[in-house]
Amino acid sequence: MELETTRLKLRQWLPGDYAPFAALNADPQVMEYFPARLEEAESHVFAQKIESLITEKSWGLWAVELKSSRCFIGFVGLHQPGVDLPFTPCVEIGWRLAKEHWGRGYATEAATAALRFAFETLDLDEVVSFTSVLNERSQLVMTKLNMVNTLHNFDYPVVPVGHPLREHVLYKLTKTRWESGIEPG
Repeated sequence: MELETTRLKLRQWLPGDYAPFAALNADPQVMEYFPARLEEAESHVFAQKIESLITEKSWGLWAVELKSSRCFIGFVGLHQPGVDLPFTPCVEIGWRLAKEHWGRGYATEAATAALRFAFETLDLDEVVSFTSVLNERSQLVMTKLNMVNTLHNFDYPVVPVGHPLREHVLYKLTKTRWESGIEPG
């Protein structure tokens, strides 16, 4: 399953995506709100896992490329968290783009296509998104997607106790809100 927007293609991963993905995962600015950057081998294992989940389900954290240049810029898509969280089971929407592609609306554009797929194809009742309380950039994208802050913050169990990134915010978007076209905010 591939999704397209005006400027982007969300698709299965290709071998050529692994090197730019490793560079993205090693970038301190991109990984600022993660406990650690990924080494090249760790990044490749992560990409292989994402790729296999898409093969298994026909959806997931799709590789995103610019249609104009066919350049890989990161990932956007849907995922079922593998850790026990206060609101699981669920489907989350997430993104990670290379820094040079920030500020152009790509995350919002690609995530809008992924949400359409979640509600119209998968017929989900709701989609969640979460990030560190410190990650205001991702929270802004969540707001642009018309997601609502649930005000039910939680400690992300993979992040060590006492770490400044442990507390996370939880946003959600219901199918009803999606279909009603309620304006963000």
